[in-house]
Amino acid sequence: MTQSAAPTRVPLVDYLRLEPSPHLVAHECTNCGARFFDRRNACAACEGTDFVEAAVASEGTLRTFTIVSFAAPGIPVPFVAGVIDCDGTHVRGNIIGVPPDADHVHTGMRLRLATTSLGPDAEGTEAIGFGFTPIAESNDATDQTTEES
Repeated sequence: MTQSAAPTRVPLVDYLRLEPSPHLVAHECTNCGARFFDRRNACAACEGTDFVEAAVASEGTLRTFTIVSFAAPGIPVPFVAGVIDCDGTHVRGNIIGVPPDADHVHTGMRLRLATTSLGPDAEGTEAIGFGFTPIAESNDATDQTTEES
């Protein structure tokens, strides 16, 4: 009797890393610091040609979004697509874990990177995608009492 190996997990995009914990990486120009998620021969900002891999912050702020109501066949709609500012690196991603409406999604909301299974293939290899989920906002008012002399 042979033991089957655990299913393999593979990221859907090259810039998603699953280990040691899920995070994104960008190609950063060593000349000007511009970041890109696709492979580049030259920097679009300064024409530099040297790049290093740079970790992208896993939390950010929603800069802009759209609620998508029409998509290719097989893509469930509606969903929210947005641009998230992750400490200066802009990331395009879907907002997941909230209803796709303006009552639940707004610019300025804080988000955190999250991974999601896109399903296994016939050999059991699981594709992993990413999106961003809201970070719970505290409704507690900060106690700002002052001492009087």
